[in-house]
Amino acid sequence: MHVIMGERELELEGPYLTQLKESNDILNDEQALRERLREDGYLFIRGFHDRDRVLRAKLSFLQRMAGQGKLAEGTAIEDGIINEANRGASFQGSERQPQELLDVVNGPSTMKFFDRFLGGESMTYDYKWVRAVQTGGFTGAHYDIVYMGRGTTNLYTLWTPLDDIPYELGGLAVLLGSQHFDRIRETYGQMDVDRDRVDGWFTDDPIELIEKYGGRWATAQFRAGDAIIFGMYTMHGSLTNRTNRYRLSADTRYQLKSEPADERWVGAKPKGHYAWHSGATVKMEDARAKWGV
Repeated sequence: MHVIMGERELELEGPYLTQLKESNDILNDEQALRERLREDGYLFIRGFHDRDRVLRAKLSFLQRMAGQGKLAEGTAIEDGIINEANRGASFQGSERQPQELLDVVNGPSTMKFFDRFLGGESMTYDYKWVRAVQTGGFTGAHYDIVYMGRGTTNLYTLWTPLDDIPYELGGLAVLLGSQHFDRIRETYGQMDVDRDRVDGWFTDDPIELIEKYGGRWATAQFRAGDAIIFGMYTMHGSLTNRTNRYRLSADTRYQLKSEPADERWVGAKPKGHYAWHSGATVKMEDARAKWGV
């Protein structure tokens, strides 16, 4: 079987792409979870969230998009069929996030998990990132640290698919071993997109990374309720959406409450990115040439 990532076609279980490993077998063993995340760079947990709650969150966003005229006329809202304009949507911030989403990502079961995993009282960033990816859309390879590195680096992303996401809908992919790419961590990984005004994606070519630094991409066919957890130095991106439906997912962040938080993403009205793309932006290819990576 072949999938599309960016503009590349990758063979599943070929040299560049494999399946994510599930961690449900160690879900109640915090030490084993920490060790696996350090070793693999991620945790993939089936049924981490209540499926019905996730689907209610999905519907709340699709209803907004229907009101914005983004869905194809005469189709069921819950199907998320894209209209001819084929425009993506992004619901970012802390205000006006639907309670249906907060019930999932801020809910007691999620926060209790991070309390256990982090070994203390956890907090989640108030700012939430929800995306509806259009036909042909994908996310290039990047570290999250370049967007949110002003607090603790002991910060974790929770990626939540808000629907069943088969390969062709364009789910998340992580690059195995990328948390150990020291040269990239020492250069690109020290960047701050607001301070340095550099493009955030390290590359949109998934094969280039592997041929130069090693590793292997890993993905899965996701179901609503599943989740992936990874740290700030795990390179990740997504497959390409090759359907006529929106791919809906949420990115949320968690850390110990006792550790410093990046001020751009917390509070009643987080300021978010304030300088990135406000003027001239350095192309990543130019930055990489300077770094020698």
